[in-house]
Parts: sequence; structure tokens; C-alpha cells
Amino acid sequence: MNRLVKNIVKFVVLVFIQVAILNNIQISGFLNPYMYILFILLLPFETPNWILLVLSFFLGLSVDVFSNTLGMHASACVFMAYLRPYILNYLSVRDGYEQGTTPSIKHYGFAWFFKYCMILVIAHHGFLFFIEVFSFTNLSETLIRIIFSTFFTLTLLITSQYVLFKK
Repeated sequence: MNRLVKNIVKFVVLVFIQVAILNNIQISGFLNPYMYILFILLLPFETPNWILLVLSFFLGLSVDVFSNTLGMHASACVFMAYLRPYILNYLSVRDGYEQGTTPSIKHYGFAWFFKYCMILVIAHHGFLFFIEVFSFTNLSETLIRIIFSTFFTLTLLITSQYVLFKK
């Protein structure tokens, strides 16, 4: 199966999982898992920035349409996609990234993948939750939501790496 078909299937499956299952998990409003961002995280290193931004917009818009959230996920995904090249450059391995690989535990190890995911998931969740509240009045509550949701999302992302992409 070529790379384009794999990415289309990954896009559809992650949006379906998010909309059908994960959007229904909310523990006291503090724990909201967002696994659909795995699509952005796992795009190949060679993906041009403009394609990354367009795909991220459509990914977020797809979740917005089914969640009735009026562009919040689209804007958070575009923000995350905008930061991704800078984070990859910051976390760059000594010899650079191998051609044809994707950012994953399989190729770059747990420590690298965890740092990469943690930075981008915090950026996504921070942007999303502050856009949702659109105020700094309940800053402590918003920060707690970011921390708990980031922890749960990271757990899902790393577990998915071990389950789906075994060596």
C-alpha cells in the first residue's frame, strides 16, 4: 500500500475514533483525550510545510464538523502544524532525520518521541482550551485541563505506537 493511501486511511480512522469514542470521554470536564492529532505527529519529515498546514486544517475541521465546535480544533491543529517544523529542528538528531522515515518510537526511540509529542500536545491542548474558554479568568482550571488532557493523550499516543508499530 503506498504512502498516500496509508495516510488517507490513517486520517479517516483517527477522525472516526475521535468522534465516535473519545469525544464521549469526559471526566468532570478535566480529561479530554485527543488522539486524532497523531495524524499530524506521524506525517513524514519530507512533508512540505504548506501541505502540513492544509492537512492539519482539514483534520481539525473534520473533528469540528462532528463535534460542533466552530473551528476550534481546526485552529489548534494549524497552530500545532505551524510549530512542528521548528520542534523537529530543535529536537534534530545528530545526523539528521533519515529519508523516508516518520517521527515514531520505532525509528527514533522512546525518549525522542516522548519529547516531540509532549511539546506539540501541550501546544495543541493549550491553544484549544484557551480558545474554548477565551478568557484568563479561570486560569488554574484551564491549566489543570491542559495537564490532565495532555497526560491522557500522551498515554494514548505512546500506547498506540507500541500496539500498532511493533518492531
